[in-house]
Amino acid sequence: MAETKIARALISVSDKTGLVAFGEFLAEQGVRLLSTGGSARTLRDAGLAVTEVADHTDFPEMLDGRVKTLHPKIHGGILGRRDLDAHRMAMEAHDIAPIDLVVVNLYPFEETVARGADFEECVENIDIGGPALIRAAAKNHDFVTVINDPTDYDAVTAEMSDNEGATTIELRRRLAATAYARTAAYDANISAWFEIQRGDAFPTRMAGSGVLKQKLRYGENPHQEAALYLSGRSRPGVALANQVQGKELSYNNINDTDAAFELVAEFEQPAVAIIKHANPCGVAVGETTLDAYKQAHACDPVSAFGGIVALNRPLDGDTARAIGEIFVEVVIAPDADTEARAVFEEKKNLRLLLTGGMPTPGAVGIMMKTIAGGFLMQGRDSGKIGRDDLKFVTKREPTEREIEDMLFAFKVCKHTKSNAIIYVRDSGTVGIGAGQMSRVDSSQIAALKAKDHLGTADSVVASDAFFPFSDGLIAAIEAGATAVIQPGGSIRDEEVIAAADDAGVAMAFTGMRHFRH
Repeated sequence: MAETKIARALISVSDKTGLVAFGEFLAEQGVRLLSTGGSARTLRDAGLAVTEVADHTDFPEMLDGRVKTLHPKIHGGILGRRDLDAHRMAMEAHDIAPIDLVVVNLYPFEETVARGADFEECVENIDIGGPALIRAAAKNHDFVTVINDPTDYDAVTAEMSDNEGATTIELRRRLAATAYARTAAYDANISAWFEIQRGDAFPTRMAGSGVLKQKLRYGENPHQEAALYLSGRSRPGVALANQVQGKELSYNNINDTDAAFELVAEFEQPAVAIIKHANPCGVAVGETTLDAYKQAHACDPVSAFGGIVALNRPLDGDTARAIGEIFVEVVIAPDADTEARAVFEEKKNLRLLLTGGMPTPGAVGIMMKTIAGGFLMQGRDSGKIGRDDLKFVTKREPTEREIEDMLFAFKVCKHTKSNAIIYVRDSGTVGIGAGQMSRVDSSQIAALKAKDHLGTADSVVASDAFFPFSDGLIAAIEAGATAVIQPGGSIRDEEVIAAADDAGVAMAFTGMRHFRH
């Protein structure tokens, strides 16, 4: 059982990468080849002797190819245990030849969905026989080797070469695990697609899958293991970005970079966000990315050191030089010109990520958080507030400049950990209070941090949720805020409005909150 010699192989693949070379190796080893359709033609065209599955089973392919390998001579040959007399006798009685190697990959369902095919074409690309073959071979891995990924051809080739045409139990178990993971992911993707067609974001049973992109050095801390998986969705961002240069990304780098890029995607004007520990320490828009970067950096230059910088426009040389004046971990942008790349080449450790585009901020999506015994799922916070959504509740209405800054500040709130208080002046943050247990603390911390930099005088202030008491608002007014944007909805709204009126401050309610935990 430890080593099993391969005498007969079944080959049926949609991805024919490396197929001919592998088929030639098997033929050199004296392995008899069974195959179907396009795989058989490819092997035969390469001059290899191939037996069609229909000839092997003495049963024709039928129903437009839907039924070809679903036959006892195929599945019996895969599932029969070679160490049980009853199995061997049954196989001999029914003229079932053992199949020792199953090389199968699946109809390209995911690719068909990704290119926008219609419902019927997607359904026709749901593989039935392939998963059955893969699962059968994986179950009987004591005797059968299964390959569902062309990248595993080399490992099987090496073992057969070293072991007189046999594979080891260690390799067969690894390939069996790979096989089950693939069929599970395939079924999960089909299930998710069906639920999308039905419009059900939260079905009774939730299936999910991911493909390993890279193992990470560690997680949030060195004693935690970590890895990055791809979900199969093509939304531009850190997971699919091209890393042009720099050290390997860490878990924290990836998490912070994702937060930064999602934030700058909110803005239509050139925008820059600087992120530290998943919270913004400076955000601004400007006529150019250089203008935006300078204003964002000025908000909190101390925290910006060692941070993540995200741009929603291609990176140019002047902006790259400005960023390069301090130490940053990662810069992410949709693209970078030749001059910018040359500037960063001098900083070998700086990671430069290019995404090829921006994510749509209002895109529908699902977010997941694990808890003990389960996980929470929710839709992405795609809520947006425009000028027409504002309800002015104070005696003084805000000026046009204040309204513009209020809307800017509320977008930044959406990407800042609660309790979030954001001070903004001239389309740039001047003070940020994040992640505090008290909204008063967030107001005071933001003003205190701003005191040594841009200051919060003549700014507007945004709160991610309503002020439960007037004290948080009063703290913002004392810091110099002249206008306030907040969701409203507290039982003490009238008290808060009165405090704003007493100070001559303008206030707008959004009717939408942006908690971020």
